Amino acid sequence: MKKIAPKQDLRGSRSGQAMLLAVLMLGATMLGATTIAGLLMAYQIRQTTNFADSAKSIFAADSGTEWALYNYFQNSGQAPTPLPVLSSSGASTSVTCYDSSSTPSSCTASSSAYGIAAGMSGGTRRAFFVDFVGATGTLP
Repeated sequence: MKKIAPKQDLRGSRSGQAMLLAVLMLGATMLGATTIAGLLMAYQIRQTTNFADSAKSIFAADSGTEWALYNYFQNSGQAPTPLPVLSSSGASTSVTCYDSSSTPSSCTASSSAYGIAAGMSGGTRRAFFVDFVGATGTLP
């Protein structure tokens, strides 16, 4: 007569797998959550830094529009005054004036129709458009 070996209970040898799988899943979830939170925090810090540079760029572009208006109305037909130097803030400005056919011209020329003033600071650039045709030469 053949002796039949008793069946082994396989449930007992696999009982730790579920716990191990659960711990790995929870660890992966927590790692993913902290990675996303760290990335969002880095974006917020970068945005705060860019906010300050953006404000400097806006003020630099505004000084460029004021320079263009001054040269158009006060120095018409003369040599333009030098661009403002914004060295203390780390910002810079550039102004390009155009005539009615969109050809670059001097800001002191009476044929100038509009100008574009760009302000730069850090990694940000802001630009303003100034229309000489619609501007008034007198204060309200």
